[in-house]
Amino acid sequence: QVQFVESGGGLAQPGGSLRLSCAASGSAFSIRALGWYRQVSGKQRELVARIGGGGGGSTNYADSVKGRFTISRDNAKNTVYLQMNSLKPEDTAVYYCNYFPRSSQWGQGTQVTVSS
Repeated sequence: QVQFVESGGGLAQPGGSLRLSCAASGSAFSIRALGWYRQVSGKQRELVARIGGGGGGSTNYADSVKGRFTISRDNAKNTVYLQMNSLKPEDTAVYYCNYFPRSSQWGQGTQVTVSS
């Protein structure tokens, strides 16, 4: 059973940057597509970025983060990253990683707060 452990969140000012990391267990990591999702309290969890597996590595972003966020992966470390630049207050949320399409296994997430 896969486990995801997210880290790297925190408080950032508008226009600032954060880099999130997610370490995953399991031997199938390298062949699976992965996604970063976020959830604001009271709203549905949404996909913000995804990256292909199996050596493809193609990426796709939600319109709201396109040009500001970059997803990447290191299969040797079973880790996926989300570089977030030009942060906006509306990026405030709990961020999670999971497979894409999502599985039922969620980590604890990491809180990102963008505020001056």
